[in-house]
Amino acid sequence: MTDRSSPPDTRPVRLSPVDVLALGMLGIRTRRIRAALSALGISLGIATMIVVTAVPASSQKALLARLTALGTNLLEVTPAPDRKPPVQLPEASIGMVRRIGPVTAVSAVANTHASVHRSDHVDAADYAGLSVLAAQDDLLPVINAKVGAGTFLGPATDRFPTAVLGSVAATRLGIPDLPRGGAAPQIFIDDRWFTVIGILAATPLSPDIDRSVLVAWEAARTELRFDGHPTVLYVKAREPALEAVRSVLAATVHPELPGMVRISRPSDALAAKRATQSTFSALFLGLAAVALLVGGIGVANTMVISVLERRREIGLRRALGAGRGQIRAQFLTESVALSGLGGLSGTLIGVLATLGYTTYQGWPPVIPWLSVAAGIGGAIAVGMAAGVYPSLRAARLTPTEALATP
Repeated sequence: MTDRSSPPDTRPVRLSPVDVLALGMLGIRTRRIRAALSALGISLGIATMIVVTAVPASSQKALLARLTALGTNLLEVTPAPDRKPPVQLPEASIGMVRRIGPVTAVSAVANTHASVHRSDHVDAADYAGLSVLAAQDDLLPVINAKVGAGTFLGPATDRFPTAVLGSVAATRLGIPDLPRGGAAPQIFIDDRWFTVIGILAATPLSPDIDRSVLVAWEAARTELRFDGHPTVLYVKAREPALEAVRSVLAATVHPELPGMVRISRPSDALAAKRATQSTFSALFLGLAAVALLVGGIGVANTMVISVLERRREIGLRRALGAGRGQIRAQFLTESVALSGLGGLSGTLIGVLATLGYTTYQGWPPVIPWLSVAAGIGGAIAVGMAAGVYPSLRAARLTPTEALATP
């Protein structure tokens, strides 16, 4: 039998996380317009943060790509000039440089000291200033050069008398373009006919290539008595290690005579590129902090007003047995949920705005996923910070004080 004289159980009911979340969402559901406007405030703040990090990052990537095209990671290795006897780079120097860890690509050209003519019936002086260079098959990507017409040297043509003209050499030789479907033009190099298979576009990084006729390395050996010693090495390396690579190149290329090797200094564009990276990084941090601060102030203001307007609701819940901790959890959850919804919508708005703007500008879109994660996480953190004071204020209200509010 039940003991009717035993006192009733007055222990407070514990709320599960699902119940706390439902209570927190109650204020959002019942005041949808205000909640939407409050979420819009932080949403715009997070969207601003995404845009001010993603758009400059996309612009930076486009700018850095243009700076990289200027040869920020390219070094040229040549023998010291005006030496008697002339200094020669070892034949094995290309392979030795390729074994340096941070080096990403190596190629070479060599002066064959051959003369070139448009035909065998013209004066040799007419084409003074044009060089005939033996070239490695992988030269173009190393010096950021492109074929304007035809094809470049490759394994299929390495052992045949074929040639590729630089842009200036093509003009000087009277071959501005290659005929399609017809016989390829020929030029006369050291009393031998060479078939022109390609013409290069202008090469800003290596203007000497523009004034040159390029023949395959092996064809130069067999047709032009080339001795195999490179004249210029083109070396690409990872930019952070460029100075370190430069410091060991001379000893690597010519261990016996490192002082007879000349290394170009890194491009001034590399310093500009590094300065650009640091400037953009500082800009990102400042703008993101301002955007988050504006959003947090908006949420805090909304939650304070919500507490003032809902004092009777708080008093009723306290009179029905809700503890101070439950009141704090309700309003803190509401603040976090409001900020979280604003953060998610702001992230979506920011990503879409970035994609649209970068597409319009023709930039490669860059969405810093760290910023996306920081945006959502920052929104939740801001919601927690903004909800602390309103939740504590709501929890301090006594039932009589809250219910007496008109």
